[in-house]
Amino acid sequence: MDRLEEIQAIDDPMHRAREVHAAIESLQGQVNKLAAVRRDALNELVDQGLTVTKISEGVGISRSRVSQLRSAGVKPERLFFGSGRVTVAIGSKPELGRKDSAQKSMVSQEAFKAYELIADTTRSLGLDAVQEIVPPSGMIDLNRENLVVLCSVRLLPFLSQVMAADSHLDFVEDEDGWFLRDHSTSTDYRSPRDSGERKDIGYVGRLPGPGGRNTFLYAAGIHAEGTLGAARWLADNASDLYKQLKLQRFSTLVEADFDDSGNVTSTQQLTALYREAKS
Repeated sequence: MDRLEEIQAIDDPMHRAREVHAAIESLQGQVNKLAAVRRDALNELVDQGLTVTKISEGVGISRSRVSQLRSAGVKPERLFFGSGRVTVAIGSKPELGRKDSAQKSMVSQEAFKAYELIADTTRSLGLDAVQEIVPPSGMIDLNRENLVVLCSVRLLPFLSQVMAADSHLDFVEDEDGWFLRDHSTSTDYRSPRDSGERKDIGYVGRLPGPGGRNTFLYAAGIHAEGTLGAARWLADNASDLYKQLKLQRFSTLVEADFDDSGNVTSTQQLTALYREAKS
């Protein structure tokens, strides 16, 4: 029995409607992905010097259809974030100093701002975005599509294991605190914030889910300000990153400057844009 027959066999109309809606969203996501891949291929053929007539003959569609497909549809960089609703996960930590026994967690102002940056970017590309607050236990499902994680490894220790898949960059902790290390150049990057400057260092990359079936975007700073700066750089450069990488795994380090109110005033890339070899 195929999926359509399974859905048609559901007796409860509410359940049947939910399953149909979920199936259509999933299929539409795949269609959007294929349409973007087709558009990229057509544009690459034009860049190689082929005429629209040659392309139409080779693909088997009309010349007008070639022109239409090259300009139609959603922005290609939309696929950089996903093909459906994007989940933006932000870390939390236990709320200290409570006089009662209630167990509550808190999220930094910078984390909320980082979420808003990514959410605004994905929505501008036609994708819905939802927020997911990761509890202090650090339990999060990384084996899913359309995921962006904005959370320090201090709040989500399991990410340290996932980052082992990055052969170039890593978060490291010693007696002086956390810092970022570039293994390719044997360079350590410590946060200027630790010396009183209004600057922090952040990591931006695409990492594999632990199950090996998906990837997710990860942006995190040594401090909360660095996470906000990393999110800002990711949002500002999403289009160029997609043009260069498509969905290939990558990583880089960025430095962000802040004003007295904690707003990002500028970001700059510190390291090479490292690419992980396709497995």
